[in-house]
Amino acid sequence: MASNGGREHWGSKLGFVLAAAGSAVGLGNIWKFPYVTGSNGGAAFVLIYLLFVLILGLPIMIAELVIGRHTEKDPVGAFKLMAGRSPWTIVGYLGVLSGFFILSFYSVVGGWTIGYIVKSISGSVAALHDSDSAKSLFSAFTSDPLQMIFYNLLFIVSCMFIVIKGIKNGVERWNKILMPLLFIILFVLIGKGLTMEGGLSGLSFFLKPDFSKITAASIIAAMGQAFFSLSLGMGAMITYGSYLSPNEKILNSAFYIVILDTLVAILAGLAIFPAVFAMNMSPQEGAGLIFHIIPVVFGNMPYGSIFSVLFFILLFIAALTSGISLLEVITAYTIDELGWKRQRAVLVFGSIIFLLGIPSALSFGVLADAKLLGALTFFDFMDKLTTNYMLPIGGFCIAVFLGWKYGLDKTIHELDPDTKIISLKELWAFFIKFISPVLVLILFIMLLRSDFIGR
Repeated sequence: MASNGGREHWGSKLGFVLAAAGSAVGLGNIWKFPYVTGSNGGAAFVLIYLLFVLILGLPIMIAELVIGRHTEKDPVGAFKLMAGRSPWTIVGYLGVLSGFFILSFYSVVGGWTIGYIVKSISGSVAALHDSDSAKSLFSAFTSDPLQMIFYNLLFIVSCMFIVIKGIKNGVERWNKILMPLLFIILFVLIGKGLTMEGGLSGLSFFLKPDFSKITAASIIAAMGQAFFSLSLGMGAMITYGSYLSPNEKILNSAFYIVILDTLVAILAGLAIFPAVFAMNMSPQEGAGLIFHIIPVVFGNMPYGSIFSVLFFILLFIAALTSGISLLEVITAYTIDELGWKRQRAVLVFGSIIFLLGIPSALSFGVLADAKLLGALTFFDFMDKLTTNYMLPIGGFCIAVFLGWKYGLDKTIHELDPDTKIISLKELWAFFIKFISPVLVLILFIMLLRSDFIGR
């Protein structure tokens, strides 16, 4: 691996694309995307989400990669270098803090996947034959404080183990193994779901738009999902971009990352909604959709225990690839800005994230009645705070800073010099300067009206 000024670089383009796609591809695609889609009308929501991925997600992802490679710094260091002592440095801190908060509740769901792998191996999942028993199993599991804390710790330790190995031997090496395995398991599950009686109704729900089901809240949810799914506004892409060598093509790589991420989300929908409708269940099950529905499918099919194990391994892989990117953001910050050794950074901040995640882990049991802002559990509060507020604010500030404050003329050279469509550079510059920030601002105003004025 080459090193520039002591900065570690990716060993290959494939390693970077898979690692960055692994950051984007996570529970946001396979756990969150299906239940948010199910709660917001199905196919029409999917189309709006895809539109936001294209006109918001892709331009802002390119911007974050540009900032990362241009500075070869973590998010805080990048904005310190580019903005000096101005208030714009807060944007870097916001990215690190967003990753910190997200991993604290994200690790809880990551812990669920480990717990369900264990339950699948023991035969508990394959023994389920109706939705009531599946919901009871999930409720009993998530309300057990010792299990929640233990599996949360196990997931955090898994992330720490990989990140402590560094970029080439840790993050890059493991993503080369985990990402292809993720696709293999998804295709197996899609094949099963589509062959189930009633599965085609689920396919229609997911692919045939009904725009009468779309509300302002659905549009806001689609924007938040695009940011969450692509790991934008949380410092991950700036951090990963900082490890890019000057020879790597940012436009080319960003397209691959977005395509892979979107493909996994669509494949997850194809795997889950046919199964939901085949079992005559509602797609509006919320955060527990996968854990309420999929186990029943496995309980009513031959070799269900094998498919159950495969599916929850898939979920664990998805959670892990994103979890390690979030922890890497915080690790890179402490190495670059505080001068810590990687091992110390990972151990200290991994432990703090685990402790912060305990209230989220207990939000489905002993802290279920402890509400914030009227009706939100601690888990829901952290999810909404980051997805609907911190990430869009971060993305908006990155677009405005790069487009208007720092100047695109200083960074556009970072984009592919030999791209066959030169106008792509100018198109990106137009979007990052005018379209993306204006659209995020409009949607953010809609969110504020919905959350505060509309009550």
